[in-house]
Amino acid sequence: MLTQFTLETTRLILRPLSLEDVPSIQCVASRREVADTMISIPHPYPKDEAEQYLRRRIAEFKAGSLVSFAIERKFDKAFCGVIEIRDVEKEHSQAELSFWLAVEVWGQGYMSEVLKPMLRFGFENLDLNRLYAYHMTRNSGSGKVLQKNGFVQEGLLRQRVRKWGVFEDVKLWAILRRDWHSEVA
Repeated sequence: MLTQFTLETTRLILRPLSLEDVPSIQCVASRREVADTMISIPHPYPKDEAEQYLRRRIAEFKAGSLVSFAIERKFDKAFCGVIEIRDVEKEHSQAELSFWLAVEVWGQGYMSEVLKPMLRFGFENLDLNRLYAYHMTRNSGSGKVLQKNGFVQEGLLRQRVRKWGVFEDVKLWAILRRDWHSEVA
């Protein structure tokens, strides 16, 4: 069974998601700008989608295949987004890293700040060997934050997803435990 902690950075708290986050997720994920470059966030965001999303995440956590964190600012407890390690494959010691932020906090370095404790959590607490992440090619900001934090682009998945009727190319990035360890050593 997975264990989840509360993690902290200089400016942020990463805490377990709960049903109390439904209104915040519903509000933030409803923004077109957020949904625009997220593979799995629809727009318009359905009325009860946040609650269904959280119930799925709680069930996946109990099943041992996912750990989700709400990203919250320390100084005002404002909800800023979500980061999760999902599709945990124990046999191959790998999982997917997925994240999104509220539009109001874009460009403030929050995701780079959050990735450091998340990578440590994935490699040390979950004993993973590999973390991978996807993003649509037009979402260059996600690629930059992944590269800045030690991920290596492994491939381009041509027309991998359909977003709003348009097939989109997706980049695949990954970081190995040994690469992460050499960066933090």
